[in-house]
Amino acid sequence: MLLQLIDELKPKNVGLVAVSKTRPVEQILELYNQGQRIFGENRAPEMKDKQEQLPKDIEWHMIGHLQKNKVKYIAPFVHMIHSVDDLELLKEIDKRAAQHDRCIDYLLQFHVATEQTKTGLSIEKAQEMLQSADFKALKNTRPCGVMGMATFTDDKSVVRKEFQKLKQIFDQIKQAHFEKEETFKEISMGMSGDYALAVEEGSTLVRIGSLLFGKR
Repeated sequence: MLLQLIDELKPKNVGLVAVSKTRPVEQILELYNQGQRIFGENRAPEMKDKQEQLPKDIEWHMIGHLQKNKVKYIAPFVHMIHSVDDLELLKEIDKRAAQHDRCIDYLLQFHVATEQTKTGLSIEKAQEMLQSADFKALKNTRPCGVMGMATFTDDKSVVRKEFQKLKQIFDQIKQAHFEKEETFKEISMGMSGDYALAVEEGSTLVRIGSLLFGKR
């Protein structure tokens, strides 16, 4: 399935994050040996444990909600954090990155789903954060785009509208704040059940778990 997905996504310049949360290192190694290098986790301690056991050229992406007190576990090595939805969290990431003489890439997570349980910024909160002096003082983090999760539903029209909303947010934020930043280019949206729709609506990173690893 991995090679099939790569063949499908590569011509469209869409990156593939293999969602390895809760999966054993043996399963991750199987995909690694087939050429996959980007893996996504949602718990910082679990990511740290796996990073210590697996090849060092893996790009680790934090795709789950990240608590401030857990940033220290992943700051030395994490490649990208998809789930930044709070200025205080971002300041902690920046502080920890500085301690390791690093710059950590991140995505702004937006709430686009109808489900209230999903986390994320509103466009108003994001604008407020991006215009703040605290944000402008950050030196060891780099904004690279946006992330969002669609509603868990079989109604594809609902999912498509939510992906369209995230793309509109990306365009708005890019134009207002990062027009000259070439690195602000990622739209992380789409999972195993809806990635094809997400790609149609402008996704540049899809997060695929069960299609690659099988059902839990």
